[in-house]
Amino acid sequence: MLTKYDELLCHQNTTTFDHVGQSDLRWTERVVLYGFDTSKGAGSGVNFMTGMARYPNRNILDAYGMVTVGDKNAHVVRVSGELRPETGVLASNTVGPYTYEIIEPLHKIRASLAENEHDLSFQLDFDATFPAYEQAPAFFRSRGRVLEDARRFYQNGRLSGWIKAGGQEYEIDPATWRVGRDHSWGVRRGGGGGSVPEGAFLQPAEVRDGGIYFMGILDFGDHLVHFAQRETSAGERYHFEGGVHPALGGPGDQQPVVSVEHDFRFRDGTRLIDSGAVSVATADGATREISLRAMTDFWPGLAGYDHYRDYMSGMWKGPSFIDGFTADITDPAVRERVSMLTETLCQVECDGQVGYGLLEMVCVGNYPRYGFRAATGRA
Repeated sequence: MLTKYDELLCHQNTTTFDHVGQSDLRWTERVVLYGFDTSKGAGSGVNFMTGMARYPNRNILDAYGMVTVGDKNAHVVRVSGELRPETGVLASNTVGPYTYEIIEPLHKIRASLAENEHDLSFQLDFDATFPAYEQAPAFFRSRGRVLEDARRFYQNGRLSGWIKAGGQEYEIDPATWRVGRDHSWGVRRGGGGGSVPEGAFLQPAEVRDGGIYFMGILDFGDHLVHFAQRETSAGERYHFEGGVHPALGGPGDQQPVVSVEHDFRFRDGTRLIDSGAVSVATADGATREISLRAMTDFWPGLAGYDHYRDYMSGMWKGPSFIDGFTADITDPAVRERVSMLTETLCQVECDGQVGYGLLEMVCVGNYPRYGFRAATGRA
């Protein structure tokens, strides 16, 4: 059926915009915005993660906001509703009290959570300081089954606005907050809707004995370093992407990253990054030696990337759903349930230049190099 999007001169399939080109229930379009206050010491600041996802083959539009204070309390609101009929203006999407607005494509974004009964609200205004850049295509198949077929773009910038959480109000200083975002679409796997069951009688998924995935998005002000790598338990690299990007209006050209060597150190009894170093080689022959130090963490599993408190992104919860809670992320029982995907916000340094960024990681099963085995924790 026709929707407001069909007015745009950008159709790519011989159907209307309320459909996508395949029927896979995992097909997802998702936006994510995250950031943190770099002015506070490790473990004492504020960070946030928020986003919205559209599931056209499930008839679901959902969103979340999560603010973590002092590496202890994560304040979470999760909302979900029907995608059809679609409502709102062309440049924004709304579900419950949550709205995601495209103010200027590829430059200015606003995510807002209106006042609600769960004591979390915000207005977050993203302004790009780097150009948006594309992810290398991610396509994986196993025994004839497409596991992942997705595209994504990333962008970093500065943040303004405010947050109210846990009875406190936080004004955002663009000079000290660092923020990034991404926008993905396609068939996903894993957390955030890709692991929601598709039906009975499917062959069980092929399970590796372990491995590691890590991604870094490191903002040095005048340039940004991005890399992502997937390895088997034996350390064999099977997917990689990366680039060094100049700031908007800055000199120089984007340089492809050709390899990343890593030396991570983990917090005792966990698979959480504490510190480490990466050696990033680019196509122009340069090598950047970058040190990392963890400042704060956030936990996407609480917000819908894992099945937690009877909710997961992409899960049908009726035509109008909202819940909210505060989780103590120092509680091992909480962290164990949502710790497959970890997000650590870091201070980084390269040749005396200090920057800030995200290190995202999935480390599961066996990974002997760092002493991990299939059981939770370290060998």
